[in-house]
Amino acid sequence: MNNKPAKIVFTRKYKVCKSFLSKLRGLMFSKKRILVFEFDKEKYHSLHMFFVFFPIDVIFLDKNKRVVEIKKNFKPFTIYNSKKKAKYIIEIPAGRIQDKVNIGDKVRI
Repeated sequence: MNNKPAKIVFTRKYKVCKSFLSKLRGLMFSKKRILVFEFDKEKYHSLHMFFVFFPIDVIFLDKNKRVVEIKKNFKPFTIYNSKKKAKYIIEIPAGRIQDKVNIGDKVRI
């Protein structure tokens, strides 16, 4: 997975969540890893961090895989409602993206 304009590689190891159950479980009761959620269409998302014991950064992508929103340091046992519609969501351990990703960047998965 990389940020196309800057050619920054975040990781080559991640899990894609497409099924209802894999999206529901997400990072609950798991170790730090990177997840990519793929949805049928762009929509607003409500995310929770119940039973996730470490903070994460969340990158929201539109249907063209352009960054439309970034939520940094999403803390355990909290809820977040996206401000923009997204078709893809990337969850990554907090601090890994720092200032490497900006709104409008295109991400290749």
